[in-house]
Amino acid sequence: MKRRLGYEDVALALPVTVPYVRYSIHGAHWFIGQALRGLLDGSGLGKQDLDGLALSSFSLAPDTAVGVTQHHGLSPRWLDHVPTGGASGVMAVRRAARAVQCGDAEVVACIAADTHHVDSFRRMLGSFSDFARDATYPYGAGGPNAMFAFITDHYMRGFGATREDFGRIAVAQRANASRNPHALLRKPLSLDDYLGARPIAEPLHLFDCVMPCAGAEAFLVLSTQRARELGLPHVRLLGSIERHNAYADDPVMIRGGWAMDRDDLYAQAGLGPDDVDLVQTYDDYPVIAMMQLEDLGFCAKGEGPAFVRAHDLRVDGDFPCNTGGGQLSCGQAGAAGGFLGITETLRQLSGGAEGRAVPGARVGLVSGFGMVTYDRCLCTGALLLGAAR
Repeated sequence: MKRRLGYEDVALALPVTVPYVRYSIHGAHWFIGQALRGLLDGSGLGKQDLDGLALSSFSLAPDTAVGVTQHHGLSPRWLDHVPTGGASGVMAVRRAARAVQCGDAEVVACIAADTHHVDSFRRMLGSFSDFARDATYPYGAGGPNAMFAFITDHYMRGFGATREDFGRIAVAQRANASRNPHALLRKPLSLDDYLGARPIAEPLHLFDCVMPCAGAEAFLVLSTQRARELGLPHVRLLGSIERHNAYADDPVMIRGGWAMDRDDLYAQAGLGPDDVDLVQTYDDYPVIAMMQLEDLGFCAKGEGPAFVRAHDLRVDGDFPCNTGGGQLSCGQAGAAGGFLGITETLRQLSGGAEGRAVPGARVGLVSGFGMVTYDRCLCTGALLLGAAR
């Protein structure tokens, strides 16, 4: 495989979170507008200075990114619509970085936003995937809970994971969320609380499942020089990978595309897993977070249960993971869930994680995962981010 060009002099800056709410009467356009306002106010730029836009949303239809340009008065010379859910943040960064490097755009606004109301989730399920619908609806199943119950049960049978192992992830993330003012779920969660929660789709119980909500996440991608000129605290893009439809021959998902490409990810940055100070795994369900710890090289396949027993995943633990609480405690604002780990890492590495900063953190890894069919997710990716020199 031909060696890819590096990401020298690409910066990410200005993490913006539009506060999450359980339900909203506002549409996705409104949340996108609030994120856009945050980027403009925080950078001192005008709309005319944002010459690139990368957008992800499930509830924007029938509009796409180009409709947003008209709705919000933008006129970018580079535009991307990234409909890959939990992998969209990684993919948006990769595309925006190349646009900045080759001069197609100078400042790219990366925004993900979704609304949530009584009927929005049902409508999304009906149009999300023909393949998933055709495979599950005849059996009376629908939506991610049933699909991830299938994946979780398969993993437990294959590798001896227990509910207590998954509970350690959820409980640690709730402890991290208690320090994050943006998290919707901040009430303390004990392992007994986790184990005693009502079943949803065995073996999944209440605290295994992300809570749908409305909100937005956003940040800027630009050159390090431009970030310095604007006086913006920023982080450097050290490496990135993405993969789609990995290990299609596995009968049920037990690994993702990270395992195929992680050596490339670390090689780009000249780093290894031991050099990473904090990790943000995409956590729609604990089993997926555990798979990422394996597939990103922090432990071998099947050793995820032992890994979470041996390590403390809290902010002040020996392996800080999902330092803002992840989606399991912040909530899942649709496609914004794919941006959540990025905005949290930007805060951690640029001095914005007040009250939950990982001491001395210089390198963060963010993992993305999206577009579940019925037995696996199709999109995986990851970023390595470094504090500014």
